[in-house]
Amino acid sequence: MRKNWMIFAGLALMFVMASAQAEVKMPNIFGSNMVLQREKNVPVWGWAAPNEKITVKFNGQTKETAANESGKWQVTLDPMTAGGPFKLEVSGTSALAFDNVLVGEVWLCSGQSNMQWSVKGSLDPEKEIAAAQYPEIRIIQIPNVMNNLPQDNVNAAWKICSPETVPGFSAAAYFFGREIYKSLKIPVGLINSSWGGTRIEPWTPPVGFQSVPELKGISAQLNLKNPASEAHKKLAGEAAQKYEAWLDVTKKSIAADQLLSAPPVFPPELLPYTSNQQPTVLYNAMINPLVPFALRGAIWYQGESNRGEGMLYFNKMQALINGWRTVFNNKDLAFYFVQLAPYNYGNNPQALPEICEAQIAALSIPNTGMAATMDIGNVKNIHPTNKQEVGRRLALQALNKTYGQKDIVCDSPLFDSLKLDGGKAVITFKNAVELKTRDGKTTDWFEIAGEDGVFKKADAVIARNTVILSSSGVEKPLAVRFAWDHTAEPNLVNEAGLPAAAFRAGKLPETGKLLSLVPEAKDFKLVYAVNPVNPQMAGQKIVYAIDKRREIAGEISRVAYYLELSKADGSSDYIFVAMDPFTQDINLIGVPDIDSKAKFQQKISNLMVKSNVAGIKNGIFAEGGNMEFWGTNYGAPNAANVPGASSEAFDFGDQVADSGDYGSMQIHNYAEKQTLFAFNHWVAGQSADLGIGNAPAANKDWTFAANAGKYAGGKLLILVQNK
Repeated sequence: MRKNWMIFAGLALMFVMASAQAEVKMPNIFGSNMVLQREKNVPVWGWAAPNEKITVKFNGQTKETAANESGKWQVTLDPMTAGGPFKLEVSGTSALAFDNVLVGEVWLCSGQSNMQWSVKGSLDPEKEIAAAQYPEIRIIQIPNVMNNLPQDNVNAAWKICSPETVPGFSAAAYFFGREIYKSLKIPVGLINSSWGGTRIEPWTPPVGFQSVPELKGISAQLNLKNPASEAHKKLAGEAAQKYEAWLDVTKKSIAADQLLSAPPVFPPELLPYTSNQQPTVLYNAMINPLVPFALRGAIWYQGESNRGEGMLYFNKMQALINGWRTVFNNKDLAFYFVQLAPYNYGNNPQALPEICEAQIAALSIPNTGMAATMDIGNVKNIHPTNKQEVGRRLALQALNKTYGQKDIVCDSPLFDSLKLDGGKAVITFKNAVELKTRDGKTTDWFEIAGEDGVFKKADAVIARNTVILSSSGVEKPLAVRFAWDHTAEPNLVNEAGLPAAAFRAGKLPETGKLLSLVPEAKDFKLVYAVNPVNPQMAGQKIVYAIDKRREIAGEISRVAYYLELSKADGSSDYIFVAMDPFTQDINLIGVPDIDSKAKFQQKISNLMVKSNVAGIKNGIFAEGGNMEFWGTNYGAPNAANVPGASSEAFDFGDQVADSGDYGSMQIHNYAEKQTLFAFNHWVAGQSADLGIGNAPAANKDWTFAANAGKYAGGKLLILVQNK
C-alpha cells in the first residue's frame, strides 16, 4: 500500500510540475489598466511550454501562434484606433486575462533624477495631486535595478492616474502626458524608467554603442564582458589554462615543501560590472524587459552626470537613440529631451554649456526635439521644481512634430549664423520671428572676443531675429558666445516666450590668450594642445585636441610649454616655459604617454619662465632647469642626483621605473627648488595630478594630488621654434 501511495504521490508531483511548466506567462509590461499603442503593429509576447499553441484575443482580433523550442511566443496585433476599455485574453493550456485595457499613445520616460523627480516634490504639489483625476492616463513605474545580462521581466504594474497613484510618479512625465491627453483627448500610457544620478551609458544597449565609431572602445569592452562572445570565451579559456598550469605547479610545490608563487592575475576585462553607472546595466534590467512593447516615442531628461564630456555626449546620445530605435524595431521612434537648466556646480563653469552644445548637436538626429530650460532653473538647486513647464515644453515638441499641430511653436531660438562686420558681430537666430527679452530689460549674457582670445561682455541690440554685438574692449571681434556659464539665466526669448539656448561661434586663435599674456611666444608654432583638466585616452595614447606635428618642418631651436588653469571664480593661473631643445623628434615633446615611448630625466638649458602664480621666479635661467618626462611609474629616490632634491619625497629628482603607466610630465627649476608645472597620471582622467608651482602638500611635484577635475578648465599647449 505504501508503495502504491508513493507512486501516486510521484505521479501527482510530476503532473503539478508539468502544469507549472505549461502555464502561460507574460511579462509585467502587460497587465490590466495598460495602454497599447494605436496606429502601429503591437507585439504581444510571453512564455509557455515548448510548441504549446497560444491564442490571443483583443478588440475584435484573434491571433494564433505556438511557443518555440525555448518556450517563447509572440503575436502581432494589427494597428488600431484609440479607444477602450477592452479585455486582452491569452490562452493555451492555461489562460490570462487583462481588463480595462485602452488603446492610445505610449511614451517611455527615462533619465536621471530630474526625470525621476516626483509630482509631490514639484511646484504646488497639493493642488496638482488633487487635480490628477485622469482615468485615461495610465502609469507604470519600473523599479531601480541593474544587471549585467539582459532581463525579460520587471516587478511593476500599470495603474490608473489618480490622486492616490500620481504623488510619487515622475513629474516631468506626468505633466508631459497630461498636456498630450488634454490636446488629443485620447488615452496616454507613461512608462517611467529613470534613476537619479545615473550616466547615459548604463541606459544604452550594446547595439547602440556598436553604431557609433567614436564609442568603439566601449563596444569592445562590452564584447569582452559578454559570456556568449567569442572574444570572452577565448580570453577566459586562456586564463583558465594559466590557472590550471599554476595549480599543477602549486600542488607539486606543496608536496615538495617548496615556496609558492602567486596565481596569475585574472583578466579584469572579463569581470562583471559592479556599478549602476557602467554601460548597459540599466538597459539590461529596466529597458530590455519592455522590448519590443509598441511605443510612440521617448522623453529623456539626463546629462548632469556626464557633465565635462563636451561633444562626446553627442556621440553617446547617438548611441542611445540608435540603440533604442533598433531594439524596439521602431526607426521613427520620436525622441524629445530636456536641455539642462542652470546650476552652480562649483567648478568648471563651462562644462554645463558644453553639454548643452552637445545636446543641440543631437538635434541633427532625425525625429528629435529639445525643450530648453535656461529660464526655469534654480542655480542653487539641481532639481528645479517647475516640472510643469518642463512637461509642457516636451509636449510642445510632440504636439508639433509627432502629432502634426504645426501651428504650435515648440522650438527655442537657436544660433543660425555669425557675420563679422568690422567692430560688430551680427548673430542670426532660427526658430524666431521676433526676439525679445522676457523681462523687458536689455538682453544679457552675450560675450565677444578678439585676437587676444579674451571674452568680454558685449552690448547687444535686438533687430527682429538678429542680435548685433559690440564691445569697447574688442576692436575686431572674432568669436562670440552666449550663456557660456553654468549660472547663466539669460532673458532672450522668441515670440512664444521660449528661451534662447547657449552657444558659441567664430574662431579664436588656437593659442587662446597666450599671446596677450606672453608676447614673447609670438614666434612659436603650436604643435599640440590637450585638455589636462579632463584628459582623454585612446588605449595607451593621449588624445590631443590639436595635433599639428605633420605641419612642422625644420630643425627645432626652442621648445615651449604653456599651461593655463581656470578657477571657479573666473580667474586663471598660467605659466609659460621655454627651453633649448632636448630632442629633435617632434613626436617626443608632447605628453610622454606609453605609446610615445618618450623617457627624459635630464637637465635643460636656457630656461625662460613667465607666470602669474605667486612664488614662481620669472626670468631666464641659463642653468638650473631639469625635466622628468616618462609614461611609466616612478619612485621618490633622487636617482638622478638632482641638486637639492629629496630622496624621501616626490619632487625635482625621482627614480623612473620600467613598468606601470602612472606617467610624469614635469619641468623644474631645481636651482630655485621649484616645480614649474606638473601633469602626472593622465590615464586617471579628472583624477590626474595637475599644478603650477610647488604643490602645497609633501610631494612638491603634485604626485598623488588627483586634483585635475577640481579646476574649472584648462589648456596645455606644446610649441616649437624652428631655425
